[in-house]
Amino acid sequence: MPTITEIAQRFFETCEAGKGWDVCQAYCTPDASFSAQAEPLAGVHTLQEYADWMKGLLTFMPDGRYELRSFATDEDSNSVCAYGVFSATHTGQGGPCPPTGKSTTTEYVYVMEFAGDKIHHLTKIWNAGWAMKELDWG
Repeated sequence: MPTITEIAQRFFETCEAGKGWDVCQAYCTPDASFSAQAEPLAGVHTLQEYADWMKGLLTFMPDGRYELRSFATDEDSNSVCAYGVFSATHTGQGGPCPPTGKSTTTEYVYVMEFAGDKIHHLTKIWNAGWAMKELDWG
């Protein structure tokens, strides 16, 4: 049986690759929740919505990629944290405005809370305002 660290790693890679909920749900409870104090995600409250949001993001930022900088498991709280840096350029149609051709390199953290061997809540810690300025979306 995979550990929560292995499950979190698989979820992280799948979500960041824009595979959407159809693939990500294998690592989550059906009603997994989501939270973030970031304007672009203000209306996103489930992990299903977030996984599909990431899938959509990569349609208009097709060169989107991440660099995983740190990954840690806290057995006491049954959670896993992943710190990454996402980079992309707005070149495709869609999104909040016509393509700007601008790029961003933005840091973020996922805190994945587990119920048994499934993620039941994900908090994304992200300075969205920084990314929005870099992309000229403001």
